[in-house]
Amino acid sequence: MPLVRRRPLLRAAAVGGGAYVAGKRRAQSQEREYDQEARLQQVEQQQADAPPPAAAAPAGPSPEAIEQLRQLGQLRDQGVLTEEEFAEQKQRLLG
Repeated sequence: MPLVRRRPLLRAAAVGGGAYVAGKRRAQSQEREYDQEARLQQVEQQQADAPPPAAAAPAGPSPEAIEQLRQLGQLRDQGVLTEEEFAEQKQRLLG
């Protein structure tokens, strides 16, 4: 018995329709990826253009400066330093 193809046009239409849908979905997916990439580049550019954050101000005098102030205070209390000398050294350490 000879081979007879049944409904070749219907099969071709089904295959072609499936390929069309797959192609449309792929195009939509690529478009979403391009849009997302553009948004990411825009955000990165904004971050690059933004000024750097200000450096944090020191929390206070360092432990070494505190110890030196303590020693100066003791010298003042002992009478080795005058009040003016103490104030001058204190300003030098703090500022």
